[in-house]
Amino acid sequence: MIFKGKTVLVTGGSRGIGKAIAIRLFKEGANIVIASKTVESNPKVPGTIYSAAEEISKEGPGKVLPLQCDIRFEDQIKTVVEATVKEFGGIDILINNASAINLSGTEQMEPKRYDLIQDINVRGTFFMSKACIPYLKKSTNAHILNLSPPISLDRKWFGNHLAYTMSKFGMSMVVMGLSEELKQFHIAANALWPQTTIATAAVKNLLGGDFLMQRSRIPEIVAEAAFYILQKPSDKCTGNFFIDEEVLKGEGINDFSKYAVNPEQKLMTDLFL
Repeated sequence: MIFKGKTVLVTGGSRGIGKAIAIRLFKEGANIVIASKTVESNPKVPGTIYSAAEEISKEGPGKVLPLQCDIRFEDQIKTVVEATVKEFGGIDILINNASAINLSGTEQMEPKRYDLIQDINVRGTFFMSKACIPYLKKSTNAHILNLSPPISLDRKWFGNHLAYTMSKFGMSMVVMGLSEELKQFHIAANALWPQTTIATAAVKNLLGGDFLMQRSRIPEIVAEAAFYILQKPSDKCTGNFFIDEEVLKGEGINDFSKYAVNPEQKLMTDLFL
């Protein structure tokens, strides 16, 4: 029970990678806060904060607190953080997983779509981190973990989907800045990104449908990598851009076949790698 008694706030935790991370840490004794905006089920994007909480609660002895939150709005962030502290007494780990994707080119990008991905990916991540910092300062081995890629200045990433690239690299810049700013408080800030595409609703509905889903891995591989990262000493392990495969190989795990949606298909390398 490595994370027994620890409180973990997960944004976008009602499905996909966020939920997988929540389940993995809950099994190790953590208390989980699911901070996500979905409260009504949608056939295309199944899962709500309540269904996720019910599923997670079956996996261990801790507590799960589902809280509706659209991280574009500071008042909702403030409410979630205050409710978390009231329920559990503090915050030990923040998982900035909530994210929006749109791969449109510049001419096709509508202002409202641009604002959405910037407001969720960059602004929401920044202000959720800001709101949690006072409580992370009081924790032992405090961690912030963003689901964002290693920053690359290769022009192909900017040329293909400029707005989205700016937003995801913006999340990664938050990691760079906070890792340096919070070093004096022994608060770690790291990023984690998958080696291959992950079978999520975004992949199924927006990117490649069943073709790409069959060439993806399940979210649990990212959750397992997060499990190992968040154990590391926060005063030493900070400012890193981790790739899930590399993390697991560092722990002596080299067989990833159980994570493949379809082991017979060649896996698709994820964006930004």
